[in-house]
Amino acid sequence: MDSGLVQGTSVAVNKSPDIFEKCLKFTKVKELMSCGLYPYFRVIESAQDPEVTMSGRRMIMVGSNNYLGLTNHPKVKEAAIEAIKKYGSGCAGSRLLNGTLDIHVALEEKLARFMRKEAALVFSTGFQVNLGVISALIGKDDVVIIDKMDHASIIDGCRLSYGEVRKFRHNDMPDLKRALEENKNKGKLIVVDGVFSMEGDIAKLPDIVELAKRYDARVMVDDAHGIGVLGKTGRGAAEHFGLENEIDLLMGTYSKSLASIGGFIAGSESVIHYIKHFARSLIFSASPPPASIAAVSAALDIIENEPERRERLWKNTNRMLKGFKALGFETGPSETPIISILIREDETAFKMAMMLQEEGVFANVAVSPAVPNGKALIRTSYMATHTDEHLDIVLSAFEKVGRALGLIK
Repeated sequence: MDSGLVQGTSVAVNKSPDIFEKCLKFTKVKELMSCGLYPYFRVIESAQDPEVTMSGRRMIMVGSNNYLGLTNHPKVKEAAIEAIKKYGSGCAGSRLLNGTLDIHVALEEKLARFMRKEAALVFSTGFQVNLGVISALIGKDDVVIIDKMDHASIIDGCRLSYGEVRKFRHNDMPDLKRALEENKNKGKLIVVDGVFSMEGDIAKLPDIVELAKRYDARVMVDDAHGIGVLGKTGRGAAEHFGLENEIDLLMGTYSKSLASIGGFIAGSESVIHYIKHFARSLIFSASPPPASIAAVSAALDIIENEPERRERLWKNTNRMLKGFKALGFETGPSETPIISILIREDETAFKMAMMLQEEGVFANVAVSPAVPNGKALIRTSYMATHTDEHLDIVLSAFEKVGRALGLIK
């Protein structure tokens, strides 16, 4: 025993770091809140329609991914209600054990047909799809090659894998070729967003497929923002380019055009069978609830039977792209219903979002790490159910706020 302790004398002890220290030092958000410039976690009191209610006030919503306007569709809601009546509110277990219902299997078959693939597998969230699929497929001797602007779920899926991760500059095909050349003797999976969620541009799939064939790589496309939006029949970026047979894996989420929550992966039967037994985010997660599954199934029917919704969406998209450019805003490479206005400075972007809110417009703010430093955005996105009146109000608000902040003349 230490003699100092026996004699009652004090002994200096080095105090270990407190894991909560970082929390106490995190003051930036509270500073924004105190200035009235915090644009996140805003509380909505109504459905995700073109108009929403905040604190009892009507707002034009241009911050939702409800592209086809189906989240409040009567047929979608009725399907969810009927599923709850039959199956209850949840499955109380994983797909592997007790959580596979007949409607899960039916939706997987329906999604496989819709995506024109042999098989599909449903997950409880879209984020979990990328976590599970990438980590299951990429072993220690493999490499996964991703676009630098890929979604966070792709990046995290790569982190969970045992393989190497290589990034290429956004939509830069020479840089993708470099990454493939450097890893030509390894098993390779290229993973890209079909539509990039912040910039609104589309992956160069024809070039990616060509390079993949040359270097014996497989291709996976996260088409969360493409399904229901792109392609002759709304089947996404692969259909848009006529490459459905060339893309090995197609991933999608339900929280955009499919009006629910969850996600899926579609591909060959053998690969989907493997993922089903090795994707930890599927095996160790509770099964998607019946209401979600039924809502997606109803949304798929509407997508196939009401092509006019997609036509209206693109009419609205083209109108807003033209309108923002005419006002003098920088919209970057956007070519989809995701139209982002380049603001650059974070504080200015926060101010703009709050000023737009005062004008009755709900738009989103994207700052680092969602976008590169110095490239803060106001991200807007459009629905098939926006009316011309809604869009006029939005353009008028952007013009007023843009002039006040000196962003346009």
